[in-house]
Amino acid sequence: MNRNAIRIGFILAGLANILGVSILSRLLTNEVIPQTDPIVMSQFGLLMIMVWGLVFISVSNSFEKVRWLVGVFIIEKLVYVLAWLRWISNNDLSAVYEKDAMAGIFYTIYGLNDLIFLIFFAFVFFWIGSKSQAEK
Repeated sequence: MNRNAIRIGFILAGLANILGVSILSRLLTNEVIPQTDPIVMSQFGLLMIMVWGLVFISVSNSFEKVRWLVGVFIIEKLVYVLAWLRWISNNDLSAVYEKDAMAGIFYTIYGLNDLIFLIFFAFVFFWIGSKSQAEK
C-alpha cells in the first residue's frame, strides 16, 4: 500500500465517523440511538465519535510521524468493537429497527465499521514500524 492510499484511508476513517454519526443520528437529534445505549452512545458519546473523526483526518498528512498515536487509534477502535459485540449479543436489533430505522442501521454497522478501521490502523502502525526499521 502506498502513502497516498493510507492518507485516503485516514480521511475515510474520519468521514465515516463524522458523516456516519451526523446522518444516522440526524445531526444528533435521533433520540433512539442514545436511549438504546445511553452509556456508550449518549449525545456526548456521539459528539466525541465525531471529534475522533476530526483527529483521524488531522493526521492524514503526517501519520508516519505519529506511529504511537496510530496505536491509540487501534485501542480506540478495539474499545468500540468490544462495546458493539457486547451490545449486539445482549440486545434485540429488530426492536431498534421497530423504533427507528436509522438507529437500527447505526447499531447494525458501527461495530463492523470500527473493525474495518481497527484493521486499517493496525496495518498502518506496523507499516510505519517496518519502514522505520528499514531506514535504520
